[in-house]
Formats: sequence, C-alpha cells, structure tokens
Amino acid sequence: MEIELHEVTVRQIFDGYENHGENEGGVFGYGGKLDIRPPYQRNFIYNDTQRDEVVRTVKKNFPLNIMYWILHDDGTFEVMDGQQRTISICDYVNGDFSVDGHYFHSLSKNFQQAILDYKLMVYFCYGDDDEKLAWFKVVNIAGEKLLDQEIRNATYAEKFVNEARSYFSQSNCAAYRLAKNYVSGDPIRQDFLETALKWIADAQNCSIEDYMSAHKFGDAEELKKYFRDVIKWVKKVFPNLRVKLMKGLKWGIFYNAHKDDALNATELEQKISRLIKDKEVTNKRGIYEYLLTGDESKLSLRQFDDDIKQEVYEQQRGICAKCGKHFEEAQMEADHIKPWSQGGKTVIENCQLLCKNCNRKKSDK
Repeated sequence: MEIELHEVTVRQIFDGYENHGENEGGVFGYGGKLDIRPPYQRNFIYNDTQRDEVVRTVKKNFPLNIMYWILHDDGTFEVMDGQQRTISICDYVNGDFSVDGHYFHSLSKNFQQAILDYKLMVYFCYGDDDEKLAWFKVVNIAGEKLLDQEIRNATYAEKFVNEARSYFSQSNCAAYRLAKNYVSGDPIRQDFLETALKWIADAQNCSIEDYMSAHKFGDAEELKKYFRDVIKWVKKVFPNLRVKLMKGLKWGIFYNAHKDDALNATELEQKISRLIKDKEVTNKRGIYEYLLTGDESKLSLRQFDDDIKQEVYEQQRGICAKCGKHFEEAQMEADHIKPWSQGGKTVIENCQLLCKNCNRKKSDK
C-alpha cells in the first residue's frame, strides 16, 4: 500500500460539489474527481450535534482527524474514511444548514475565506484489495467507526457490492421486506448483507472475504437467490411465525445443514407448542435449533437451585448415588434421576447428587 500525506483545502473539495441525496445518487467534489460517498459506503448518519461540531472545529481552525482517500489509476479518488466530516463541511458551505444561528453566506467575507482556506490532512492511498483490507483494519477510524462489512464493501467495491447493497442495504430494501421477521439488525448498517454473506459462505465452506473476492466483478444474483431460498425454507418448515423467538436465529446455517431433511411442519409445530409451555425450558429461542439438531443444551433446561442441592446432599449424607463414595458438597453435582426427555421435572423428588466423574460419565452416554 502506497500512502502519501497531502493538505487539501475546503475550497478544493467544495469545487464542483454535488450531493444528490441518499436515494438519488452519489456525492462528489474536488473538481468532480472525488467520490465522497461511493456506492458501497453507508449513508450520512451524523446527527445534528455531530455535524455542527465538525463545522465548529473548522471555524475555530482546530485540526480534524486525518482522512483517507483511495487513489485510482485514472487519477480519481474515493473516500475511504472521512465521508461524514466531508459532507458536513460541504453541506454547510453549500448553505444547507446553519450553525449557532449563522449560515455560511451570512458570515463575513473574511470568515468565509478562512473556512474555504481551512486545510484538511488527507492520506492518498493506492494498493490492491488485500492491502486495502489490511489498511482498513489498522487505520484509526474517526467518529462513527466503520463496521466490518463496510470495510469489506470498500475493499471489494465493484459490480457485486453495488448490486448486493441495492438488495440488502437500503431502507425498506427487498431483503428487509422479505425477511424483517427473521433477520435482526438494520439494512443501512449492513446487517442484512453481512448475515446473507455469512450464511452463503458457510454453505460454500469459505470466508466472507473469499466469497466477495471471487464474485467481485460479477452480479449478486446467486446471493439474492440463496437468501430467498433460505427464507422460503423457513416459512415452509416453520409456518407459524413467532417473531420474538425466531428473529435473529441462524436460519441460513440451519438451512445449509437441514434443507434436505424430511421435516414435517405439522409435527414440528405440535412440538414447538409443547416446548413453549414446558416450564423446564428456559431458553424458548433455542427450541428451533433443538428440533433440528436434538441438542438439549440449546434449551437451557432448568437446573436445581442451591437449596435443593443442599437438602439432597444432607439426605444422601454426602454419598454419591452412583459410586457410593463420600464427597464434599462442592465436589458433587445435581442430576435428574428421570431425564427431562423422559418427562423428568426439576423438583427435589427427581434430584440426586453425583460426584463430578460419575455425572460426566452419565452425560457422555
């Protein structure tokens, strides 16, 4: 990665400044050579206080943190880090908002010139994808820190990222409308895109970075179709929607492992209903994974409390119910005599104390 430090004035960046809005197009400056908000970047997320503080810093001629631009072979640039600060300054100079009761055009000529002559410290960065990714990970991102998926979007920015963001990363986008009850997070913060990429990367036994690199110059149709297939499968297998229990689960991972299983939706619904009513099950959100995998640990089954454990210890006189040896209470563990899977409850009548070794042997069976 080649990196050069430059001083760039507000006047230079504001030259040819165009802000087409979040849903209308990009943001450009520096004589049209700087893409301030490339398609892969987040939309403007500064609140009014953050935005105004940037302008106040410039007005006081205090330094802002260093910004980073990516330099392309054709001499154009795109903002790697500094979009929020750049747009804040340029929108103010453009007269889009006031700070402390003053619009830019209402300032004295000398004050206007001082703002336009304000120097921003900018690193011009040039390198390949791997170098850009490594630099993104070590750079001290100022203000609103870039998220992992935003870093990936910047690193592999080409046709795939642009198409994927259109489907997964816009307000009320197609992915959100389809899966808002099953996927957690905010599309604008790249949560839906990152989730879809995690799932398909798992299906193809690769990393998100590997997948994005392999598809960098292609379209996003495979990812979109895969995502739709996952949600279609979920709705077919678990047709009774329970948002509080289902939203945010690893549906793509479940789909990858169980899409070819013979699953009966009616039978599964009956089991779900029983498990929701079962007071022994303390993690209701684990019901779906349990039904697919049989792993009881996902249910966080109710455990015996300390009072029951102490009472049973006294009843057994410290003798392990399996090996018959004596142990201190701290060396013993409470065990269900009749397992939960056979209808056993977490009550004192169903409790026995085993030494840790015996309990481990029983659990391994």
